[in-house]
Amino acid sequence: MKISIKLGLWFFICIFIIEASSMFFLHRNVVHSLVNEELNALKLRGNSHRDVIEISYDKATLHHIKIMESQTDTEVVITNDVGKVITSSKTVDKEMEKILNTKHEESKNGLIIQSDWQDERYISTVSSFQAPNGEIGFVYMFKSTDQIQHVISRLNEHFILASVLIIFLMLFTIFLLSKALTKPLILMKEATRKISKGDFSVSLPKTSNDEIGELSTSIQILANDLNYLKKERNEFLGSISHELRTPLTYIKGYADIAKRNNISEKDRLHYIHIIYEESNHVSNLLTELFDLAKMDQHTFSISKEKVNICLFMQSILRKMEPAFESKGVKLEFICQKETFAHIDPIRFEQVFLNLLDNALKYSDTNTLTAIEITKKENIIDINVRDQGHGIPAEDLPYIFDRLYRVDKSRSRLTGGYGLGLSIVKEIIDAHGGTISVESQLNKGTCFKITLKGLYDENRFADR
Repeated sequence: MKISIKLGLWFFICIFIIEASSMFFLHRNVVHSLVNEELNALKLRGNSHRDVIEISYDKATLHHIKIMESQTDTEVVITNDVGKVITSSKTVDKEMEKILNTKHEESKNGLIIQSDWQDERYISTVSSFQAPNGEIGFVYMFKSTDQIQHVISRLNEHFILASVLIIFLMLFTIFLLSKALTKPLILMKEATRKISKGDFSVSLPKTSNDEIGELSTSIQILANDLNYLKKERNEFLGSISHELRTPLTYIKGYADIAKRNNISEKDRLHYIHIIYEESNHVSNLLTELFDLAKMDQHTFSISKEKVNICLFMQSILRKMEPAFESKGVKLEFICQKETFAHIDPIRFEQVFLNLLDNALKYSDTNTLTAIEITKKENIIDINVRDQGHGIPAEDLPYIFDRLYRVDKSRSRLTGGYGLGLSIVKEIIDAHGGTISVESQLNKGTCFKITLKGLYDENRFADR
């Protein structure tokens, strides 16, 4: 069953119960008020005749009362204190006689002695009087219940008509309401169906600021993210194919040449050396890809320990100094003493080797690359600054993306695989730190790393 039908049925049942209860309560109170008004009017009429009799009790008065009631829809019977009929506006029938024989108390204000309008023929009241000559009697008033039932029957017809009209309007309103409520849900259902089939080009309008609108926005964000991931995956696979195809082509081509019999041993060794370099190229690429895969699957191991950052960096700089000296790039290191952090030294060596390697590749001779480590309170700031070529402003937001390289030519001499900075960011994130970059063309680049430091072993909270 469709949700619009379900929703409509639930609305109909709930509103129908409320409307039926309200109509029943209203009908009951209207009928009750109507009967009470008739009884009170009948009692007041009897009291009026009693007042006249108490002023002037004679045959003319009684005859006048009899004639007056015979012209109305009510009947009057006047009896003495022992129940003998003195006068009446119509012949007393069995139902009236039954009421006359009913025992009741004397009341100057009148009494209702028959109020059952559904099962009896008459409703009736009685008012006692005392004539000027001291004679005591009773004025009985009667009204046929046929008239009351006729009025109530007409009232029922109006209630039924009103109920039918209310149900019709209710169904029409529920139809429009269910359509209005379910339309965005149907659109979202179609959108999720497209998403499940791999089509992420969906567009959902934000219809309102309620939960349905938030759900629509969430699905739209999900579709956009999946579409972005799909494009990223395709680009990633294309880039990996490109990165692997080139060295594999070299390996295959030079292997074919090296196995020929008509080449010299010197050339053969040269080709074998090229094959070896390209094999290392593929091996390094696969290593970085495996590292990224482990990070995505949260299986990338981090073994933290307390490390003196200054001493740690000095050991890394000793490894990099020969490469910087051979290119004529000065390497400078500034660090506060006794700066400790809880890090994985193997992973962080990978971070700094990558950053320094990038600084060396894109720096010219007679430039400076500086590493500065400062500590303020419990925060360690590490800046790796060079005076190299710089990064264009339009490329800065994407340099930590996988396989993204500023050098679009993909030169294997000037660029890596576009994975190094992605791994750097993943490692720093895994340590609870942050990394950012500032750069200006032809002025240089600065990578800023922020970590939590250590006051002592007991105050550090390992993430």
